[in-house]
Amino acid sequence: MPTGVTVSRRGRIFVNFPRWGDDVPFTVAGLRGGKPVAYSDAEVNRQDASDLAGHLQSVQSVVVDGADRLWILDTGSPLFAGSSYGGPKLVAVDLRTDRIVRKILFPPEVVPANSYPNDVRFDLRRGAEGTAFITDSGGSNGVIVVDLATGRSWRRLTGHPSALPDKQFLPVIEGEPFMVRPAGGEPTYYETGSDGIALSADGTRL
Repeated sequence: MPTGVTVSRRGRIFVNFPRWGDDVPFTVAGLRGGKPVAYSDAEVNRQDASDLAGHLQSVQSVVVDGADRLWILDTGSPLFAGSSYGGPKLVAVDLRTDRIVRKILFPPEVVPANSYPNDVRFDLRRGAEGTAFITDSGGSNGVIVVDLATGRSWRRLTGHPSALPDKQFLPVIEGEPFMVRPAGGEPTYYETGSDGIALSADGTRL
């Protein structure tokens, strides 16, 4: 199931498919003739537990920034099974060459195993080369901040009420409450904390 789509200045369309259990031959694709094709190639999309940093494991979000670069947010957590160092990462692709030009790995103290990096926005006016803001919808929730010049990352709002699930919110889909129904267990309410993210045009509000 696709969870993200982005369009470049020249109209190229990119989409991502996290590995949640359905058949996902590639986790990032570019559309060619209206059909998805592995991007930037099939090899980088090959899930490989022996080389987490070298391959895209389960991508949740793709965003083209103001400099017309494609950024890929890899949760590193197929099937929500938890992640290890090298899996969660932010990857930049130069759309002029279709080559990976940057790879930022998140240390475990910033993205613990139970984290789930979900969505990302960029402010290229902040810092020497810009700043990325990423929601963490797993673990204790919060926001991950990334200095694009240095690759350094850190957490903000961890466990803060603004990033935690709203206990009063019950998703309703097609008229029915959306519940978690484990095999052989009782259904429970679905809860998620910080998920989508947006940045105001002037960069003052996140």
